[in-house]
Amino acid sequence: MLLESNNLTLSPLDSKMASLATLFLRLFTVVFTLFSLTVSAEDCIRRDYGRTSFVCVCNATYCDTAPSVGALAAGQAVQITSSQSAARFQATNLQFGKTSSNKAVITNEIFIDTSITYQNVLGFGGAFTDAAGINIARLSQAAQDNLMNSYFSSRGIEYGVARVPMAGTDFSTRTYSYDDYPGDVTLSNFALTEEDLVYKIPYINWAISLSSKSIKLFTSPWSAPAWMKSNNEFYGQGYLLGEYYQVWADYFARFFEEYAKFGLNFWALTAQNEPVDGRVPGFPFNCMGWTSENQSIFVGLNLGPTLQAKGFGDVKIMIMDDQRNYLPEWAETVLANPDANPYVSGIGVHWYQNFIAPPSVLTTTHEMFPDRFILATEACEGTFPKETVVLGAWDRLESYATDIIENMNNWAVGWVDWNLALDEGGGPNWSENFVDSPIIVNNTIDEFYKQPMFYAMGHFSKYVPENSIRVNIDILNDTTLIGTAFVLPDGNRAVVILNQSDDDKTILLNDAERGALEIPCEARSMHTILYG
Repeated sequence: MLLESNNLTLSPLDSKMASLATLFLRLFTVVFTLFSLTVSAEDCIRRDYGRTSFVCVCNATYCDTAPSVGALAAGQAVQITSSQSAARFQATNLQFGKTSSNKAVITNEIFIDTSITYQNVLGFGGAFTDAAGINIARLSQAAQDNLMNSYFSSRGIEYGVARVPMAGTDFSTRTYSYDDYPGDVTLSNFALTEEDLVYKIPYINWAISLSSKSIKLFTSPWSAPAWMKSNNEFYGQGYLLGEYYQVWADYFARFFEEYAKFGLNFWALTAQNEPVDGRVPGFPFNCMGWTSENQSIFVGLNLGPTLQAKGFGDVKIMIMDDQRNYLPEWAETVLANPDANPYVSGIGVHWYQNFIAPPSVLTTTHEMFPDRFILATEACEGTFPKETVVLGAWDRLESYATDIIENMNNWAVGWVDWNLALDEGGGPNWSENFVDSPIIVNNTIDEFYKQPMFYAMGHFSKYVPENSIRVNIDILNDTTLIGTAFVLPDGNRAVVILNQSDDDKTILLNDAERGALEIPCEARSMHTILYG
């Protein structure tokens, strides 16, 4: 090989070698394309607390990330796996058509039919409670950065929906409203609090700055100012006095006006968090009681017209925001009111009394009101009498994943978790109603722990974006294997499955347009399969 100036001159032998090198380069490019369908991710640093699985430890210098999946050609597939034994968002490349010749190894079959379509997906997310902000703020700036990226950036699980409490909840350090001046019917003393200015608004804006997509904000009130209520208290059995219905509607508008000053505009609201709570004698934390009849009056004569008049008519109103066992009656009553009906866009549901009513009540409600969406607006693990925070609880991933799958398969458009982060005791909570969270903060050593629940959320929020369309899925002869399926906006397909059994499985996924895909599925595992 001779080198002349800046030009390369090849001998005949070198020319043959160059041709072989070119062929190798082309082959490498094909192989690289096939095996680089995902953006590499940082691995989980495991810590075992002796429970059913483990947590992933993050701090100021390190945090695991979620693999992003690029464009997939027809026949290409990527399997994202989390398992009780070892994996968190482990990415594996698969290929349609490469199935075992030994049919005996196939334990299950799944059939996907994209010609049968259902609802559009709105998204998945969590809540910016006072407690969440307080815990995030206790971390160093670098650890905060890792936590926020974990939820909202492309390095993380890319939440697209966020709930913002209107003033205090039990996950505050005190009871308060935005106008605790009795008789102030003009709301002249209305003002946001330290909780908004320090622990909510900065983190909401931070999340928006990290996200590559629009984050849909919705708000929910837990209680009106105590002086507007029948029991003159933030908690316990009490309802909004009739003479304050209009003042309370004005209060909503003021909230939107104040948040808009910080560049925050809301997609939706719920008229009341858990309106049945305030009808329970001695209820221990922030609440306000409503019947479905009274809520229909307030929405139809006060809240809807006021928001329309004040320039917030595009804010969608959700009714109920309570347990699904109150459906379909709650929706029937509110939507039968001709004043309320035009203002109602959706129905919010919680999961705390799921044992009373099956998920099919959501389908029943959808069939009665197909033009109103259903959104799961709150859920959490560790509620009384369960153990509060359990570090590494795999069963809590399964409870999250099961509920999300059941909700989506019954026409819900999304699923929103409760607190984004809590401390190791499940707080702070002024009423000592401590619960668990997908992220637990240990500020003493500047660490936070990603619970298995975090990965349950991410298997949906990261890989099933807004405007995906649910399609038909059939899983044959196995109650321990559940799943749901979607066509994504980019044309890719996503199938989320949960293996709740103690047995390894080999699944044959059949797509009428793509063929067959063999999927390994270990015991106690969750998977998102994406394919072109």
